[in-house]
Amino acid sequence: MRPLGEHIAALIRANGPLTIAEYMSLCLQHPEHGYYVKRDPLGAAGDFITAPEISQMFGEFIGLCLAQSWLDAGQPSPFTLAELGPGRGTLMADILRATRGVPGFIEAADILLIETSPALRAVQAETLAAWSPRWSDSFEPSQNPLYLVANEFFDALPIRQFQRTGNGWRERVVGLHENRLNFGLTEPAPIAALAHRLADTKDGDIVETSARAEAVAQTIGAQITAHGGVALIIDYGDWRSQGDTFQAITEHEMVDPLAAPGKADLTAHVDFEALATAAEPAHSSLLTPQGVFLERLGITQRAQMLAANLDSDALETHISAHRRLTHPEEMGSLFKVMALFAEGASPPPGLFNDR
Repeated sequence: MRPLGEHIAALIRANGPLTIAEYMSLCLQHPEHGYYVKRDPLGAAGDFITAPEISQMFGEFIGLCLAQSWLDAGQPSPFTLAELGPGRGTLMADILRATRGVPGFIEAADILLIETSPALRAVQAETLAAWSPRWSDSFEPSQNPLYLVANEFFDALPIRQFQRTGNGWRERVVGLHENRLNFGLTEPAPIAALAHRLADTKDGDIVETSARAEAVAQTIGAQITAHGGVALIIDYGDWRSQGDTFQAITEHEMVDPLAAPGKADLTAHVDFEALATAAEPAHSSLLTPQGVFLERLGITQRAQMLAANLDSDALETHISAHRRLTHPEEMGSLFKVMALFAEGASPPPGLFNDR
């Protein structure tokens, strides 16, 4: 067993099984052995690839979407332009490049990157050296309007899992069996926070919750309600949590999440309904597939313009990237987009109000 695995096993022997949230937190953020602490996991040479790394078009349209929302709000200055979990800084770089032609937008922007990984902060600093961003470990409220993007951020926040048994719930936990990590279940008990899920679940069904995700959404919603702005949340998941979506990825392949703690990316599908509820009284847009959102903004026309200057392998890569971002069988349907915005404001371009 690796050092982090030994540490987790010792904790279980001393204190009993861990919740999946506790296990995820240790695997991803342990100060010495955590997955995100010392590595850059992105790209073809890493463990997974995100939309900004696939094509510049993704960041361009996110940037123009935010800029149009800023224009619609009367061009407030200053405002906070923030990204949660900015990876290599690719998305923010594309946002800033695409919005250079929007008069006053970049000049009014206070660029904030929410990042806990020292390794990724170093890469972001290099990518965004021309823009002088600032960093924080967590999002803190300010007096500025907020224009924020969170792409594949919420899926990495710790979850808990509960399996329905009658009118009660058994929590899925991580324990030890013959000195190996394994999943187990607690004794059934009623859980008030899940009482509403008795109406749409049956015995054996699993529901996932994320207190961390809801807390972040609540903070963002309060900021937008008080000072205005827009938050774009792009992630895989659905409106309401249903089923076991806890997964681990290493070198672009699914692996056992208990096999090598700290060596794989751990994620779960996002419960967008929980985020929208936590963010109230900020409004939420209708949950929209990523492909539909990008097509409404004009990604195919942009792809055709870029393709005119490409040939051979570069053209094939470009066509493949467009397909991967938008096609229903790839990221187009799996990934969803939801916006948070203030009462009385319109949802951002490409999205519709849910009320």
